[in-house]
Amino acid sequence: MKTDIQIAQEAVMEPIVNVASKLGISEEMLEQYGRYKAKISDEFINSIQDNPDGKLILVTAINPTPAGEGKTTTSVGLGEAFGQLGKKAVIALREPSLGPCFGIKGGAAGGGYAQVVPMEDLNLHFTGDFHAITSANNLLAALLDNHIQQGNELQIDTRQVVWKRCLDMNDRVLRNIVVGLGNKMDGTVREDHFVITVASEIMAVLCLDADMKDLK
Repeated sequence: MKTDIQIAQEAVMEPIVNVASKLGISEEMLEQYGRYKAKISDEFINSIQDNPDGKLILVTAINPTPAGEGKTTTSVGLGEAFGQLGKKAVIALREPSLGPCFGIKGGAAGGGYAQVVPMEDLNLHFTGDFHAITSANNLLAALLDNHIQQGNELQIDTRQVVWKRCLDMNDRVLRNIVVGLGNKMDGTVREDHFVITVASEIMAVLCLDADMKDLK
């Protein structure tokens, strides 16, 4: 049996515009990231709001292993099976976090012949959303510390700051740190913390918003 990565790298991928066209999505409605990845535009989402709802199948934690394997593989397999039956089926998966990817769990693109390609792109960078979330979250953290440094007009108690910095990496030594060491220009010394990007406040906001206006 070939390994997952061998199967993924030997797969002959179809251009994403061809995949989208089979679902009734025109090339103009795609924001492409190379030949094999794309985002769907807000315009297309808005244009189908009055369409009848399809049927939803939820695949949840079915395989109680320590690393939780099985959900994605089952979801991809179901999607492929519906495709073979001539059904118009789309699977919706969460984007993998780099922490589990580089930890014991490994990637989150399925396995065997029931996996998503390009597998390496999906697991390592994809469309850059996690990096944008990381930057937005840490910009707010930097603004907070700069306010404290510039006189702390809002009288923020540096012993009770709950906003945490984030990084999309399972780096345990950054969970509890001390920032602001150095000279007077390097900020105020205080305890700080890092969480993985998917556990950040900005990720929570992104998950809960209804549209772009709500996100802003």
